[in-house]
Amino acid sequence: MSTRIATASAILAGGGGLAIAAAAPAQAAECTTVEVVSARGTFEPGTAGLIVGDQVFNTMKRKLQPLRSTSLYSVKYPASIDLSGPSKGTIDLVNHVKQQAQSCPNQKFVLVGYSQGAFVVDNAIGLKSLGDAKTTIPSALESRIAAVMVFGDPSHLVGKNITAPLSTPYWNRAKDFCAAGDPVCGNGFNVLAHLSYGGNANEAADFAIGKL
Repeated sequence: MSTRIATASAILAGGGGLAIAAAAPAQAAECTTVEVVSARGTFEPGTAGLIVGDQVFNTMKRKLQPLRSTSLYSVKYPASIDLSGPSKGTIDLVNHVKQQAQSCPNQKFVLVGYSQGAFVVDNAIGLKSLGDAKTTIPSALESRIAAVMVFGDPSHLVGKNITAPLSTPYWNRAKDFCAAGDPVCGNGFNVLAHLSYGGNANEAADFAIGKL
């Protein structure tokens, strides 16, 4: 692993490779038309992530009202330099989607991951790059995932991308945002680029809505 990959992984994504116990089942929420499931970035403020998750959710909610209702689930995981963080997040995300899908048979899901949270989403859809959570969204629920979107995804640094054809069952309903100069996903040197993804909220919302 190059120095750049190691640095980005350590600072923004934690580490992987630790066995962890399965998380407790997540609680089901209300049965809205669509639920945004958001995994925030490392140390990002806000339970869903003020930089990306909250903005994508709020934009989608505004655009979908009043014909379709929208709810938000914030993935519960450390989002720190905890080495087991990505795996904990993946387990929580998968547990929640399974329980929510059972409680709300007509609900669709939009998955959002920013920075370390992108690792969480990547793992949950089968693009394993960091973390050892041996769980993914079941194939029976694949049709319930309307869209998958990642922002500043560190998986790029190990040659993986959720939009690559046949990379996962979701590649043709996936959107990958990597700003020019972003050191975490684009091998650049502009740290501010990694903090710029709130500016993509409108484009992201339109993409997800188009897939519903």
